[in-house]
Amino acid sequence: MSQETSISNARKITEAAIMIALATVLSLIKLLDLPYGGSVTIASMLPVIIIAYRHGLKFGILTGFVFGIIQQLLGLNTLSYVTSWQSVVAIILLDYLIAFAVLGLGGSFKNISSQPKGLLLGSVLACLVRYICHVISGATVWAGLSIPTNAALAYSIGYNATYMIPETIVTAVVAYYIGSMLDFRSDNITQLGRFDKTGIPVLKWIGGLIAAAALVFDVRTVFSNIQNAETGEFDATGFASVNWILIAAVSVIAIIAAIVLFYISSKKNEKE
Repeated sequence: MSQETSISNARKITEAAIMIALATVLSLIKLLDLPYGGSVTIASMLPVIIIAYRHGLKFGILTGFVFGIIQQLLGLNTLSYVTSWQSVVAIILLDYLIAFAVLGLGGSFKNISSQPKGLLLGSVLACLVRYICHVISGATVWAGLSIPTNAALAYSIGYNATYMIPETIVTAVVAYYIGSMLDFRSDNITQLGRFDKTGIPVLKWIGGLIAAAALVFDVRTVFSNIQNAETGEFDATGFASVNWILIAAVSVIAIIAAIVLFYISSKKNEKE
């Protein structure tokens, strides 16, 4: 092994360790936390996706796997809900190790000329595959526990979508923005200096964040009324208690603000 290769590997491992630490900290900052697993964070998956984008799928998957181990250690209490060793193994694999290892797929679109679009598409792909892992786990291991046995698949699809859709939106928006600001393709991460032609303008970024924040608020407001905070069980009668006027107001304001910002940004680009 040459000295150059050793330095390169050492740098990759160091970057991965830093990004795993950052991802772990971000995962603890939860905008929405469901009692039977699942939360919306401040783009906690993105650091691992960036590693995959910089150093390739294999290294990204390995980094995601290590991140999954840490997440499992932080969520050991979830194993207390099951009794058989088969269920324990299934939860560890589907909800943690595999679910976070697939974040390495975030580097799948590095060959796209636009780095922001490559990171965005990679984030969406990684989140989609992680979502599938959780759906499978919910429809099998968690059926009869936190998920009703009847229509377990449909229930799992809906339950996991409530946090994975907002999480995906937040991750994709932040990935696009950061991809417009920093160059992750060079050996050393450097600042691009300005938004490139394919980068997302500041006003559009703000509009996207406003829309994402409104969606997170709506989901959290609805679920606080229809889901028991202690048991995690859903009660459809809780929909009557939801403050739909508040949700509608927040949603309308966010949509109008996002449209206005996108319109202003588009007009500004036309003039330039």
